[in-house]
Amino acid sequence: MNKTIATPVLAFLLVACGQHNHDDAVHASESHDIDPAIYTSAIANPARNEADRARDAGRKPAEVMEFFGIAPGMKVFDMFSGGGYYAEILAHVVGNTGLIVAHTNETSVGYVGDEFNARYADDRLPIVEILMAENNELELDAEQFDAIILVLGYHDIYWVAPQQGWPKINVTQLLAELHGSLKPGGILGIIDHYAETGAPRETGGTLHRIDPSIVIAELEAAGFELEAKSDLLRNMDDDHSKGVFDPTIRGKTDRFTLRFRKRG
Repeated sequence: MNKTIATPVLAFLLVACGQHNHDDAVHASESHDIDPAIYTSAIANPARNEADRARDAGRKPAEVMEFFGIAPGMKVFDMFSGGGYYAEILAHVVGNTGLIVAHTNETSVGYVGDEFNARYADDRLPIVEILMAENNELELDAEQFDAIILVLGYHDIYWVAPQQGWPKINVTQLLAELHGSLKPGGILGIIDHYAETGAPRETGGTLHRIDPSIVIAELEAAGFELEAKSDLLRNMDDDHSKGVFDPTIRGKTDRFTLRFRKRG
């Protein structure tokens, strides 16, 4: 990979975790001949910290990983990986024969702070490779990944804050880069906060929400095929009108979960 690998603390890191089951998730795992126990085992991995475990009830990571069809030995790209919650879980699922590439940038690292450094300190996650790439500078080798996940980050491609190190993203370029880096038939898993139906793209930069119809249309135009939807992370008490950082809804937003495949 012709990429910038961050500071020494970030070089190469992690092993992996796993997950469990939900309606659509059963079909995803069966199609890959995956034993569902690998997901629950990954989540139960004693190396995971208590802060991550406290998030599990709201995020349902075992069910999510099963729905996406993540399997041992896969090479997975975690786009906008944040503090690394999912990167660690992915690593426990794919195991020592797989690889996780966790993408981040300076703005994201500054936002998550100590969580990022603590997760990757002392080479505790040796199969996780940290990829530092600023907006519009992402360059990925062709057909290298079995799966890509983008969790609570698609809306951020419509966030524009150059004064905070987040310039406007070239959406067409970014989606083409992700498409090209997936193997034929590879998985793209998306989770994001629901916006009101018909809300404009700019809602991604104001409320940090996005209408899933926008995501579906853009990804289909970029060469992905929507394979399945899941209501796993729905919260019908969220009326979609508040920003996701509003204390009354933070961590409990209504979320859509989509699984795409690369056509061809």
